Amino acid sequence: MNIVVAPDSFKGSLSALEAGTIIQKAFCTVLPQAHIDVIPMADGGEGTLETLLFSTKGKRFQIEVTGPLGEKVLTEYGVFGDDDTVIIEMAKISGLPMVPEEKRNPLDTTTFGIGEVIQEAIQKGYRKFIVGLGGSATNDGGLGMLLALGVTFLDRNGQTVSPFGSSVQQVAKVDYSTMNPIVRECSFQIASDVENPLCGENGASAVFGPQKGATEEMVHQLDAALAHYGQVIEEHLKHPFMAKQGAGAAGGLGFAFLTIGGEMMSGAQLIGDAAGLQEKIKKADLIITGEGQSDFQTLFGKVPGYIGKLAAEHNVRALLLSGSLGKGYEELYKYFVGCDSIVTGPMHLQECIEKADTLLYQKAVNIARLIKHFEGGN
Repeated sequence: MNIVVAPDSFKGSLSALEAGTIIQKAFCTVLPQAHIDVIPMADGGEGTLETLLFSTKGKRFQIEVTGPLGEKVLTEYGVFGDDDTVIIEMAKISGLPMVPEEKRNPLDTTTFGIGEVIQEAIQKGYRKFIVGLGGSATNDGGLGMLLALGVTFLDRNGQTVSPFGSSVQQVAKVDYSTMNPIVRECSFQIASDVENPLCGENGASAVFGPQKGATEEMVHQLDAALAHYGQVIEEHLKHPFMAKQGAGAAGGLGFAFLTIGGEMMSGAQLIGDAAGLQEKIKKADLIITGEGQSDFQTLFGKVPGYIGKLAAEHNVRALLLSGSLGKGYEELYKYFVGCDSIVTGPMHLQECIEKADTLLYQKAVNIARLIKHFEGGN
């Protein structure tokens, strides 16, 4: 039996690689003759770097850059095993978890460090980039990143603006001709399942600003600032970007990448393609995926939803193992022959998190035993 194990992370407890390895170990215990491929997955957020490094046998590089609050932080980026493509995970450079809760204010955060990583990679000769936009702490419209890449942003007094969210409303003039010219030779594939435009009721500020510390009053201020900033850039480049799907991703960083030729892609699909997932599914008898919690929203851009649809496309049976099953999870039966919670009885959330490895292993063993019984142990 050929089995593909391709889970997302169980947030707060297990990385995608840890979850996949646990499921593999459980199945090997019961079905030692089975061939099992582990392909850890992500959607462009947390775990993107680890997942792609594992799948492509890539390597890590440490770098000191500007963090979300303007301080210097030691972080990392990756490069594919074929030394061809750079992997950048925004959450590791300008991520919300990097900002203490009491300091969360999108007026005070920046994407400058993203641009610094790109600049270093360019200096090393790289021209292809995959960028995961999930988990951002910012709402600067990519102003910080573009400044780091050499784009000129001036206020009404002709002074260069600072790279923080508070400066977005001060932008009076922009000039992309000063940008590092090599950026135009680069390709940027943007892993994000956010389809929001830059501004408006479905824009970056209104939808994502509050979780980054924005008050209701601040949301209106941020949205108006991004609308002004976006208009200045669109008039300069003579091209519309603000209304494009994904422009609102990562506090408008998606918009900034669109202005330098970035291509928005489904995070799960982009990572799956890089890992050769589709070819392995074609040869599989069974695919197993999972995540921390599954509900009706799982079908809208999340890793297990993508996996289930891909399995159905190739007529391969798919199973879903999740920390818990929420509202409307029955919708998932369109793509999965089984949807299981790994929890074995009444438990507090913290206990579930602490015991996630044991619970996942036990559930995977039980499922493997069922498969062995019904399929004769092959």
